[in-house]
Amino acid sequence: MAKWVYLFSEGNANMRELLGGKGANLAEMTNLGMPIPQGFTVTTEACTDYYNNGKKISEEIQGQIFDALAELEEIQGKKFGDTEDPLLVSVRSGARASMPGMMDTILNLGLNDVAVEGFAKKTGNPRFAYDSYRRFIQMYSDVVMEVPKSFFEKIIDEVKEAKGVHYDTELTVDDLKELVKRFKAVYSEEMNGEEFPQDPKEQLMGAVKAVFRSWDNPRAIVYRRMNDIPGDWGTAVNVQAMVFGNMGETSGTGVAFTRNPSTGEKGIYGEYLINAQGEDVVAGVRTPQPISKLAEDLPKCYKQFMELAMKLENHYRDMQDMEFTIQEGKLYFLQTRNGKRTAPAAIQIACDLVDEGMITPEEAVCRIEAKSLDQLLHPTFDAESLKAGEVIGSALPASPGAAAGKVYFTAEEAKAAHEAGERVVLVRLETSPEDIEGMHASEGILTVRGGMTSHAAVVARGMGTCCVSGCGEIKINEEEKWFTLGGYTFHEGDYISLDGTTGKIYKGDIKTVEASVGGNFGRIMRWADQFRKLQVRTNADTPADTENAVKLGAEGIGLCRTEHMFFNEDRIPKIRKMILSDTVEQREEALNELIPFQKEDFKAMYKALKGRPMTVRYLDPPLHEFVPTDPDDIAALAKDMGLTAEEVQARCDELHEFNPMMGHRGCRLAVTYPEIAKMQTRAVIEAAIEVKDEMGYDIVPEIMIPLVGEKKELKYVKDVVVATAEEVMKEKGEYINYHVGTMIEIPRAALTADEIAEEAEFFSFGTNDLTQMTFGFSRDDAGKFLGSYYENKIYESDPFAKLDQKGVGQLVKMAAEKGRSTNPTLKMGICGEHGGDPSSVEFCHKVGLNYVSCSPFRVPIARLAAAQAAIKSREA
Repeated sequence: MAKWVYLFSEGNANMRELLGGKGANLAEMTNLGMPIPQGFTVTTEACTDYYNNGKKISEEIQGQIFDALAELEEIQGKKFGDTEDPLLVSVRSGARASMPGMMDTILNLGLNDVAVEGFAKKTGNPRFAYDSYRRFIQMYSDVVMEVPKSFFEKIIDEVKEAKGVHYDTELTVDDLKELVKRFKAVYSEEMNGEEFPQDPKEQLMGAVKAVFRSWDNPRAIVYRRMNDIPGDWGTAVNVQAMVFGNMGETSGTGVAFTRNPSTGEKGIYGEYLINAQGEDVVAGVRTPQPISKLAEDLPKCYKQFMELAMKLENHYRDMQDMEFTIQEGKLYFLQTRNGKRTAPAAIQIACDLVDEGMITPEEAVCRIEAKSLDQLLHPTFDAESLKAGEVIGSALPASPGAAAGKVYFTAEEAKAAHEAGERVVLVRLETSPEDIEGMHASEGILTVRGGMTSHAAVVARGMGTCCVSGCGEIKINEEEKWFTLGGYTFHEGDYISLDGTTGKIYKGDIKTVEASVGGNFGRIMRWADQFRKLQVRTNADTPADTENAVKLGAEGIGLCRTEHMFFNEDRIPKIRKMILSDTVEQREEALNELIPFQKEDFKAMYKALKGRPMTVRYLDPPLHEFVPTDPDDIAALAKDMGLTAEEVQARCDELHEFNPMMGHRGCRLAVTYPEIAKMQTRAVIEAAIEVKDEMGYDIVPEIMIPLVGEKKELKYVKDVVVATAEEVMKEKGEYINYHVGTMIEIPRAALTADEIAEEAEFFSFGTNDLTQMTFGFSRDDAGKFLGSYYENKIYESDPFAKLDQKGVGQLVKMAAEKGRSTNPTLKMGICGEHGGDPSSVEFCHKVGLNYVSCSPFRVPIARLAAAQAAIKSREA
């Protein structure tokens, strides 16, 4: 018989896939003798079985849950469902990968109308008993039965207002009994007359089912997609004996880190609340106290907490994120996990742990999430602009960086404004997991409530988004879309600026500047460069981009898109003239005017590269992209060519294609108009020779023919390139090496790669086009319907952002193998957007490519991902 349920004492840290991260860590902490409320874990396999079984929990799994519950009763010396001294439990999710705030939790489960009275007598604290019961009704209704939480919050606010109190803790036992009564009435009304469940076993199975169900709630799906977490992993469920932080002034609850999750600074960093339950700290209901104050309030607990926190960090050899509860002076740890951290903190912590002798440089490199390096390159405020900035308030610096944008008050509006091209700052009373997409769309997040471990803070840090939290000075009206701060009123669409490093809030739109990197970042990158096998190049079309990429560690250019050089004001008329010319002579005349421009661009980029290689892709887009649409531009072109505006318009219309991205473009242009390839070859070779003479760099041009699908096609264009290159070198009296290769971006090219490799000296996989041609949908239009594919779990990620390894990846793998079968010295790289995606970089390492090429700001990500791939493959 399969084992679906494990007591904490039966597991260990290595069982993460089965028990989830939380369950495995609770088991490990039990083995370490830590003060853990005992319990059991329902496995991730049970979650998968639940979905495979039509969203039903099998009799076998239910039986094992109740067997484990009986063992927990023995351990605790209490009975679940007892009316005098009931065993109460918490039910929490626990996926393999940490997903803070994305799934659901239920506390105080096991209470009912009779048990609450017995519980009140047993504890001698009726206020606490009814506080626990009203919390349970609210959580169970929200999480299990999907009655909106706001219904209950509204009632709490009404009762507090009627009583003239500010905090929940000021409500009396009679007030809490009133809440219980009104909460149950709301439940009954929403459930069509059904009463709140009184059978604790029914409550337990409803809660387990709800946690399984929460694996597929919309916010969890979005989070998984953002963090590359597979949908088939499922979540475990942890059922744990309750301990109570809401039993009075010697009880409390908190969240703490063993190092600062924003900066990486060593030392306990966290918050707690006296007389509260766990959700209160992260939900922002009350603003918590710094953990250091616990030393004053409960010194013994503080001392024990510090000792155990260090024990956990030393055991896991990493910064820990811990939840704890103090019940009447006794300390309990509810969970620990490797803490989420910003990229600067991750780098600081990794380097410090190496210096402390706790981990190796290889482990340090693997500890940093490659994607998170994007955070280091986020903007800061321009120093001069900041001088004129007016500080209107300050709060907690929850996630570093600078942001300026227009104020929006809902996640939906923030997302829509972002999609319309606006810079957005999301302002909320407090964020909740439902806000995930709006948070992701925002430059910055500002909340009225919540501390450094609130939902907004944790999620923003994970995203690398600037966040300032807990600004209690703000008066906000989310419904009417305005807030006041510092004597000003801000409406939707007004600009504010946030500094997530200092916590300051500024009026207006303050200019931001790109961040600079150094110090420990350089140290991590040096380690990464030692371990990686893949080279990392950049996609760049200008000298400025090239210089920036080189600063960030690029080892050359893997894709220079030459068409971007033709759109400048002084060049576009010449390319248009060439496109609309009737004869070869007219086209050559127009192209000759472009040679000096193209050559100067190449020279500037060769100089910026200082001898590093550059792959130049010849003209690729369909010609219709260059032709004028503005009547003034048409008139100017007509005058220049001695034609009428009508004639120019007619010729432009002739260029229209039904499906231009699969039409007359790429190498097909050079087959039809070889003079284009001649012009570009002349510019490339002349630039290389001149820069070699001027600067002494040994430049070996790499000429890439795009959109090839047939060996003869490549040979035809290559012959034009070779003949022109030989002619230029003869004219210059100087010979240089150069290479001619192609992009593999058509499925046919991958299928016939062995033949194409007989003519090509290198392959560059253009995975943007290869993806759209393999899937059969346009990358420009796919966004309109991919959302439905994510919702229906047909796709888990955007195939244009993360390489589809099952389909497109197999074409890459096959082409690499076939190409090298006929040309063993074939050099291969990837230059689509996937070149900067860590999982795609790992795939490129596995299939034996020589390099990846990505946008300049993703170069550090690719360097780190390449190192991690090399270390992983070595350890496998």
